[in-house]
Amino acid sequence: MTHKRGWHEGTIYRRENGTWRAQFTINGKIASHTAKTRAECVAWIQKIRAQPDQAIELQETYETIGEYMESWLESVKTTLRPKTAIQYEQIIHHHIIPYIGKMKLKELRPILVDQFYGKMLKDGVGLRTIRLTHSVLHVAFERAVSYELVLRNPAHGAQVPKKNTAEMSVLDESQVSTFLTAAQGSRYQVLFHLAVVTGLRQAELFGLKWADISWTKGQLYVRRQAQRIPDQGCVIAEPKTKAGRRTIKLGEGTLNLLRQQFEKVAQDKAVAGRRWMDNDLIFPCSIGTPLDQSNVLGEFYAVLENAGLPRIRFHDLRHTAASLMLNYGVPVIVVSKILGHSKPSVTVDIYGHLYNEMQDQAAQIMDDLVTPVPVDLAKPQGEMLKNPADKKLHQITPESPEKTLKTS
Repeated sequence: MTHKRGWHEGTIYRRENGTWRAQFTINGKIASHTAKTRAECVAWIQKIRAQPDQAIELQETYETIGEYMESWLESVKTTLRPKTAIQYEQIIHHHIIPYIGKMKLKELRPILVDQFYGKMLKDGVGLRTIRLTHSVLHVAFERAVSYELVLRNPAHGAQVPKKNTAEMSVLDESQVSTFLTAAQGSRYQVLFHLAVVTGLRQAELFGLKWADISWTKGQLYVRRQAQRIPDQGCVIAEPKTKAGRRTIKLGEGTLNLLRQQFEKVAQDKAVAGRRWMDNDLIFPCSIGTPLDQSNVLGEFYAVLENAGLPRIRFHDLRHTAASLMLNYGVPVIVVSKILGHSKPSVTVDIYGHLYNEMQDQAAQIMDDLVTPVPVDLAKPQGEMLKNPADKKLHQITPESPEKTLKTS
């Protein structure tokens, strides 16, 4: 059961400037206290705890946006994925605080948020970073609204720069065959093959374990991701969304390659001996630990170069898988499930351009379906015509086409 913070609990953390801040929630509102030492913060919380029935005057909790953002981040850190927490921290400390951190909390308005994003854009900050900054600012101020620190969310309705459509490179069927042929003998041959046939993300591939395969059913269960976090090393995390946990059917050829990979891992384990650290990974390094991204990418680019193929991103193997499935008529709802998208509309948004490319094929198919096919029809003995004058049917016999029409 989720434990909610009550009046008797508090949070203490150290700020970047060296001071300490304590925050305390009571009746849905937050009070805070800044001090030079942690001990002073502890004493402040104990004082409030000793006066549960006494009304506590909740002052303006945070003077500035910077103070609030630091406090908010500290309170939500434990609920975030490790990589997401680091990303939020970077956004707050590198962008939000330097730009608008000294502004009064209640002074921020949508127009000022627009100007903030415009300044970031002018300073050369990437669109993706700006959009992420907006997401962080919006969710943080939603909490501020619920705490009654501000009346409305200033990030709501702000003009966020539109993201450019990422350049998507895909390999066609012939290029895929060339790529996989060139990958034979590579340490990562099976990993590359699985990336193409399933569209798994790199982090998902790195996190696969032998327990995730059902050999009898021919199924692969995607249950986790392996992510490298600065100063923490490799961290195994749950998929970002519920749709990320999925089951993928594998063909017999792919299963055979995975059997070969199992034997290869067993050989690596025997060679490593005591140095082997067993994590049950399908694609470990030579001593059993998760793969290093830089090593995989180096080999990936080398295979592309040896095959005479254009240099694409590893993530483009995922796009390649989607492209091949859609072009060969796999229903979009099935492709969406395989890729782990939350709903088919996400798949359509990402790969909608493929449907435009397929319109020529669709037009030709429809043309072929409705174009009349010439056939020999038996000649009728007579043809029925309608006389526009009296709107009665008359008959012209083949023997006497010149004769006057006779009323039937």
